[in-house]
Amino acid sequence: MSVQEHVALAEIELCGELMIAAADAAEERLSADRIDEVLMMVSVSADAEE
Repeated sequence: MSVQEHVALAEIELCGELMIAAADAAEERLSADRIDEVLMMVSVSADAEE
């Protein structure tokens, strides 16, 4: 798998996590803090897998 494919898959995973968080949110939009929180959780779990 090429580097570009790995990057694309990582971006798709991040988008998916943001969509899940948005669907679960009570408010109409995710706050910048909530977006950062979601992305940090994905980053930390990805680091743990390596």
